[in-house]
Amino acid sequence: MGGKVSRLSDEAFNALLERLEISILKLSQTKKIIDFRIDANTYVKEYLETEKLLNTKNNKKIQGLITSIQNFGAYSLCNYIEFLESGTSYLMTQNIQANYINYSNLHHISNEVHQILHKSHCKKGQVLLTMAGAYLGRAAVFNENFESSSNQAIAKISLKNEIEPFYVSTFLNTFYGQNQINRLKTVTGQPNINMSQIRELLIPILSKEFQNKIKETVLKAYETRKTSKNLYTSVEMQLLNALGLSDYQPSKENAQVKSLKDSFLNSGRLDSEYYQPKYEEIEEKIKNYGFVKIRTVFYQNTERISFEKEGYNYIEISDISVSDGKATSSYRLTGDLPANAKIKIQKGDLLISKVRPNRGAVSIIDIEKENLVASGAFTVLREKENKLLNKETLQILLRTNIYKELLLKYNCGSSYPVIKDEDILNLIIPLITTDLQTEIANSIQRSFQLKNQSKQLLHIAKTGVEKAIESSESAAMTWMETEILKLN
Repeated sequence: MGGKVSRLSDEAFNALLERLEISILKLSQTKKIIDFRIDANTYVKEYLETEKLLNTKNNKKIQGLITSIQNFGAYSLCNYIEFLESGTSYLMTQNIQANYINYSNLHHISNEVHQILHKSHCKKGQVLLTMAGAYLGRAAVFNENFESSSNQAIAKISLKNEIEPFYVSTFLNTFYGQNQINRLKTVTGQPNINMSQIRELLIPILSKEFQNKIKETVLKAYETRKTSKNLYTSVEMQLLNALGLSDYQPSKENAQVKSLKDSFLNSGRLDSEYYQPKYEEIEEKIKNYGFVKIRTVFYQNTERISFEKEGYNYIEISDISVSDGKATSSYRLTGDLPANAKIKIQKGDLLISKVRPNRGAVSIIDIEKENLVASGAFTVLREKENKLLNKETLQILLRTNIYKELLLKYNCGSSYPVIKDEDILNLIIPLITTDLQTEIANSIQRSFQLKNQSKQLLHIAKTGVEKAIESSESAAMTWMETEILKLN
């Protein structure tokens, strides 16, 4: 049988390729990648389009912009590391966020070990870039006057004076910076990017005026975040001062004699931890102020989701920031929800972690989303009409060191310590004056507003860089100024 074989024109063939996730390259083009990569991820269309766009701009590789780039040094040096209660700060990858450094829950090492780890030292003005793991590709400027070390998965980039560090860190967090990092990373085992690959990253060289605008915006975000944190800290101190607990140090005694009547028959607990003197001392201080149990002022929300929706916005323990109590959520299809996704929640609910409660994972939900669901590892509270204590004051209380210490009393289990709903509901809390509660609520709300404003400023800086690359610096500058005015 004979017949004609139809042939696509070059135009039609290219149009077909545009609709498919296929890239066709010459062998010579693959050799441009530093380690001669032939894996499909390296040639994803989006990554190739990013490379093409950046090559239309005046750009330089990081290699041509630096005075040095280094990380931790030999892995054998890890043997020297022992974390201490205090000492020289030691940054982990989780401390590096998208264009800022979170100094909450810092690790510390001795000054002697810090000196041994000389390649790990952070210097003011360096761009820190995470090189491995779940936090790979986050960049921020180390802008502090104190000394700090950083772990082996953080590269420290020292730049020449011709380029602004805050601009470079902002660019690396943009769509175009992240595309380059994701293109070059290796994904065998733990995702990572090495020093030679970092040197190959392209940085578009925009005007000094624009770079300084980015610096100004990022520094404003830093200052706003600092003001937010200081406001929260001052409110906490004000509350502890009112309770007479600001300088309180619990007893270090670890033994106490109790009769069977005053111990097991009363509490059902035989573990020695439960009867440490410090817990009784803390409770006595609170009782002297005037108190009620949490269950008197709040009721527990135990409503379960119906699983009838296509998906839910899920909150688990790790979604609560222990630095400020802020909660985030992630959308999950109903079939993908973990077995512990149970409690139907809403904006204004107070979530208290029953897992490792001494971490302070306590959050007031401020998420404007429907179909919110929380892990069963939370006790979820709502205010009763009696208004004896508002949720903002309770949140502050439970995040103080005093209450984080007291909650350890109720831990059950050894390998995975948890507390029970009943332990939280029966916890005693002081009856704070109405005026102080109102002041606390207003200050906490203002603190969260400032935190959100800081986040928005960083978003404006990042989006401004993207707009400057896609269109023009002048258009990006005008847009940024308009957006910043809206925040004031």
